[in-house]
Amino acid sequence: MNPNAIICPHCKREVPLTEAVAHQVRQQLEQELEARRQQQERAFAEREQKLAAERKALEAGRLALAEEVERRLREERAKLATEARQQAESKLGVELQELRLKLADQTQRLAAAQKVELALRQQRRALEERQQALELEVARKLDEERARIRETARQAAAEEQRLRLGEKEKLIADLQRQIETLKQKAEQGSQQAQGEALELEFEEQLRASFPTDEITPVSTGVRGADVLQRVRTESGQDCGTIIWETKRTRNWQRGWLAKLREDQREHRAEIAALLTMALPPEVKNFALVEGIWVTDFASAPGLAAALRQGLIAVAGVRRAETGKQEKAQVLYSYLSSTAFRQRIEAIVEAFVTMKADLDAEKRAMTKQWAKREKQLEQVVQTTALMYGDLQGIVGQTTLPEIGTLELPGADETGDRLGGAA
Repeated sequence: MNPNAIICPHCKREVPLTEAVAHQVRQQLEQELEARRQQQERAFAEREQKLAAERKALEAGRLALAEEVERRLREERAKLATEARQQAESKLGVELQELRLKLADQTQRLAAAQKVELALRQQRRALEERQQALELEVARKLDEERARIRETARQAAAEEQRLRLGEKEKLIADLQRQIETLKQKAEQGSQQAQGEALELEFEEQLRASFPTDEITPVSTGVRGADVLQRVRTESGQDCGTIIWETKRTRNWQRGWLAKLREDQREHRAEIAALLTMALPPEVKNFALVEGIWVTDFASAPGLAAALRQGLIAVAGVRRAETGKQEKAQVLYSYLSSTAFRQRIEAIVEAFVTMKADLDAEKRAMTKQWAKREKQLEQVVQTTALMYGDLQGIVGQTTLPEIGTLELPGADETGDRLGGAA
């Protein structure tokens, strides 16, 4: 055995003396640390016990305080309830007394009213019984009188019928002949008066729609059409003449067209139009028939505006392109073409639709604003397309500017869009 070593009691082996001392010291330190840890744990346990006891005491105090507050609140509520009940009982007692007095008074009044009502009902029943008896008696007498009168009237009528039957038959025959004669005279006079009324109404409509034009009626008995419309711009320039013939008859007659063409040549009018209540079978609203514009009354304003616009456009071309026959020929071809007719039909159809909508607007105005706005836009758009066609034919710099299509305030606005309005 080494004198500088000792036997370790734990591992049972020789350990150098220095290491043994260090190991022993380490063990002592660990024992002291363990003792201190245990001591601190005991101290912590004691403190936790004290804190738990204090917490329990505080909780008991809080509960006692809450119970005390609740008890006092109950007492205060009971006191307030008692006072309120006493006040309510006092007030209700007074009101109850008043109600009892009112009830007694109303009971007395009700009893009196019931007595009066009972008496009135008895009187009404008695009156109804007397009235029924009287009506029954009157009905019996009326039935007897009617039977007597019917028998008397039957006998008198039979006698009168027998005596005057021949006279009546003769009188009926005479009256029938007179009625037929008067009916023929009335129809002739009525047709003439209706035709004059239609002519006057159309004249007023033309004057109202085109204040710058000269509207001249042809006197009755004078050869020619009914109305002459000399188209003029706001500056007073003549653009041409439209001759109008009005017919208010039930049957269409194609001979009207030949007569109107003769009148057109006599008045040297550029356009001839026939306003009739009886259209040809192949025409709906309006159409160009054998060189004559045929239209109904509803389409006449729109057709007049379109024809007037065409005359203004042609006159403007003539003023701007005097001497250029080729462009005049092209323009004339365009005015007599299907495209121009379709443009006019579109404008007039829009006017016809607008008129129908305006009539319906009197009954339901609030339902028509959007539709009428769309139709007005269609009229303006169609007019602008027609003006664009004319510009493409005669040149953009030749035609005068239209203020509504270019800039506001132009002088020609009323000349070209006044009729469409």
